[in-house]
Amino acid sequence: MSAFLDSLHPIVVCFIVCAAKIIEITIQSLKTCMMVKGQRMKAAGLGFLECIIWGLVISTIIGTLGDNIFLLLFYCVGYATGLFLGSTIESKIALGTSNLELIASDESTEKITEYLRANNRGYTVFEGHGSTDKMNMIFVVLPRKETPKVLKDIRRTCDNKVFVVASEVSKYAGGYGMMK
Repeated sequence: MSAFLDSLHPIVVCFIVCAAKIIEITIQSLKTCMMVKGQRMKAAGLGFLECIIWGLVISTIIGTLGDNIFLLLFYCVGYATGLFLGSTIESKIALGTSNLELIASDESTEKITEYLRANNRGYTVFEGHGSTDKMNMIFVVLPRKETPKVLKDIRRTCDNKVFVVASEVSKYAGGYGMMK
């Protein structure tokens, strides 16, 4: 491998190291998210691939780092770009489950629950009191991938008269319409 890299122009090697580092760190980011979400087998497979790429990259730069400072720069650029790309990809595939806590008036609660029923979503409503009025808290658990659309629809349904807290759920059991 080193004979092949020695035959290339140093700037080409810099770009190869950068690209490999981008791929490695993107995989690392996705692997970490999968571990947190309990997808251990997929995470292990990605970890194996990440390790192979890391070994190739580190063996390429370790011997020549003192001779080529640009190699270190490209390595760092690849690392930062890989982090950004990995987190962007993870947000697009949206692994996991979200919990929505909606706080709304009686009027908005009625509109929200009608929307949730019409879209076959499970929910639980609790009555409570805000600083000035009676309020309701509505709990909804749904796939994280569907959260942005549901939130947009709910906000539109009740003219943005709802307070929303969204969080990730690591484990749950049972519930209306839940498959786990």
